[in-house]
Amino acid sequence: MNTLPPNQSTTTFTSSAAAFGVIHCGTDPRVFADNLRTEVALLMVDGRSLPVTVNDGEKGNAWVCSPLTTYCDYALEELHRNVHPIIGAPLGLVCRAYGRVLERAVIDRAVTLNNWLLSTNLYPPLDSPWLENLVQNARERWPQHALWFRSLNSILNQDWIAALAAQGFQMVPSRQVYLFDDLPSKVKRHQGLKRDLMLLSKTSMKRTDGSDFTQADYLRIQTLYRRLYLEKYSMLNPRYTARFIERWHAAGLLRFHGFRDNAGELQAVVGIFAQDGMLTAPIVGYETALPQSLGMYRLLMACVFEQAMATGSNINLSAGAAHFKRLRGGTPAIEYSAVLVSHMPKSTRRAVGVLSALTNKIGVPLMRRFKL
Repeated sequence: MNTLPPNQSTTTFTSSAAAFGVIHCGTDPRVFADNLRTEVALLMVDGRSLPVTVNDGEKGNAWVCSPLTTYCDYALEELHRNVHPIIGAPLGLVCRAYGRVLERAVIDRAVTLNNWLLSTNLYPPLDSPWLENLVQNARERWPQHALWFRSLNSILNQDWIAALAAQGFQMVPSRQVYLFDDLPSKVKRHQGLKRDLMLLSKTSMKRTDGSDFTQADYLRIQTLYRRLYLEKYSMLNPRYTARFIERWHAAGLLRFHGFRDNAGELQAVVGIFAQDGMLTAPIVGYETALPQSLGMYRLLMACVFEQAMATGSNINLSAGAAHFKRLRGGTPAIEYSAVLVSHMPKSTRRAVGVLSALTNKIGVPLMRRFKL
């Protein structure tokens, strides 16, 4: 589904990684999200750099840097939110019990490769020799840590999954995401998507592309994001700060679309991250106290679809709002983490092996059954 030729993809990816490194390397990550406890680095291999996070079991970490948070704490929240107690309660007991096993096995002694500190990491086209050198370099640099890749899904990243499996990585399912390609065709076939795009021209709010953002706007975006992603969904999501939003916007890593009311105050905003012909929207926020009839979420998603069609890109709309995404032609795909623990202590190897089995045999059917 990539739309850029490999050489252009590599250049774009490397320049984005360099911009990421300027912002994050050597700076306390809590400046950018106050529940990010990790060391951020760039791993340079064969002239190409990749964002990396290094963890040693820090407590209270956002799920984007913590396998324990992802597969225990966040999983418990999802069970409570989406699964009937008759099924969810016993599974919750299993989840809590196995969470203690994972904690004793220090599953969070982890180096996560290609970790952009976002809910969805995007991947460049596979270069198998480079990937082999990357994994070898990471093993040598962090011999006491498990190696992780997040956000690999069963449709877009089949080649990455196969290549990593060949190197001994185990696949651990994490969630179900929704993908969109061939958008002009989807607009014709899905009336909801067509109505969303039409709403862009009908809304009474004033649209902005972010070029007029002030410091007050960045603080407002922080508030809107937190009201939706943290207060409505989960405090385990990264608690991004205004500084993160401002720096990523200035570096061109996030492209913003927003809507102001008659007084000029931002009431809705989406930040789009793009790599190699693929878009995702890690920053979404709107004033949740306003009437649903204003269609805030629809407006923001319409901006994402509009940008994708304008640039010939495809979309990974991540997890959540599954019904909304299915009605607009989203294709569900199971997302995996790839984990290498062959060099780790026996307790860690056993814990990850059982986690992989549990999530594949129980987690995946639940995700599909409840359309998580």
